[in-house]
Amino acid sequence: MRMYNPPHPGELVREECLAPLGLTVTAAARALGVTRKALSELVNGHSGISPEMAIRLSKAFGSEPETWLGMQMEYDLWHATRRASRLKVKRLYPADRKAA
Repeated sequence: MRMYNPPHPGELVREECLAPLGLTVTAAARALGVTRKALSELVNGHSGISPEMAIRLSKAFGSEPETWLGMQMEYDLWHATRRASRLKVKRLYPADRKAA
């Protein structure tokens, strides 16, 4: 079951990983091996978690990369679903099946 309006994963990085350890974005970025700008964009919800960032987060905070990617997918899918009615898509059928 999908979560209703899931939080951006960057919010969880900020609130569940950085804050409890008293880490600044600068210190955490240095430990993760990314730029301060890259981590700042993530924790402020301006960018998503890539597979590489998921691995970095899992190494740093002891989680699984699939957990981070799953959170990103849920967030992205929830927002895409909200826009689905505006998508102009023609239904396609296999050659051996007639359109209903």
